[in-house]
Amino acid sequence: MSEAESAVEAAALRLLARREYARAELRARLLRQFAAELIDPVLAGLEERGYLSDARFRAARMRSRAARGQGPLLVANDWRASGAGEDRALLDEVDWLALARQLLRKRFGDEAPTDRKEWTQRALFFAAARVSRRIDSQRIEKLGSHCRWGLTPLPQPQGVA
Repeated sequence: MSEAESAVEAAALRLLARREYARAELRARLLRQFAAELIDPVLAGLEERGYLSDARFRAARMRSRAARGQGPLLVANDWRASGAGEDRALLDEVDWLALARQLLRKRFGDEAPTDRKEWTQRALFFAAARVSRRIDSQRIEKLGSHCRWGLTPLPQPQGVA
């Protein structure tokens, strides 16, 4: 291994010591300092020795995102943006419905909505979760129906028959 390749490997190992990287993501970081012809053989060697793994990166990123309450669509988008590909089987290992329930309980508690205003707040929370946390519509519908206080039926305003 040449001196230049040793420098690339040392830089790559410093980065990998902090967190997991996807191969494409690590390559992009190293391209800031080194030439591509030096980087590719070093990355191949790191993969052979098990220091660099897209599968391990996907698992670590999924755990991290799920712990923050982010949904499977956001995790999958993050994998694609990092160049790590997709792994549907890995996404299915997490009980996203339970995580969404936990998020909902944290926000509203276990009490059922008592009036239209509370019901509307929860409905808006569901809509925001679909957008900001990338929780798909099917899981949100399941969440609403599985909660003790799901979003159906809508409470009738006082004085209306």
